[in-house]
Amino acid sequence: MSQGNEAGRQNSRPGARDDARVIEVDIPSDVQYIEKVVELVQRECALMRFGARQLMLNLAVALTEALSNAILRGNNDDPAKHVHVMARVDPGQLVIEVQDEGEGFDLDRCTSDPTTPANVEREDGRGLFLMRQLMDSVERFDGARGNTVRLIMIRQ
Repeated sequence: MSQGNEAGRQNSRPGARDDARVIEVDIPSDVQYIEKVVELVQRECALMRFGARQLMLNLAVALTEALSNAILRGNNDDPAKHVHVMARVDPGQLVIEVQDEGEGFDLDRCTSDPTTPANVEREDGRGLFLMRQLMDSVERFDGARGNTVRLIMIRQ
């Protein structure tokens, strides 16, 4: 796993609040990196005193789903492609952007309730549903080099 532009980096962006921390990580399209990225973001949130439930459940599940979607769906599990993660955490909130090199998608159209009879036996479609249930906001937009999903969690 590499942070920043293929080299380790944690920084504060110009104009960012002094008490904010920004993490940027580029990883190959390989699911083995997911756990390390989640742990890195959890550690920064713990320093900002986010609650254990938010860190161990909400953040862990939502970020894992966002990363796996980026790797497996956005980048089609192509090891030549990368996923860029930017997380900005301050005492009030966490904002994570997960960018893949894939085509965009319609967030509402691709989110289905897996508890309905029509979807209960489907194996796909649960990730976006879980992200939207566990985070305060989930957005999708076209990024500089592909598709970006932004997750926002307000500290409780």
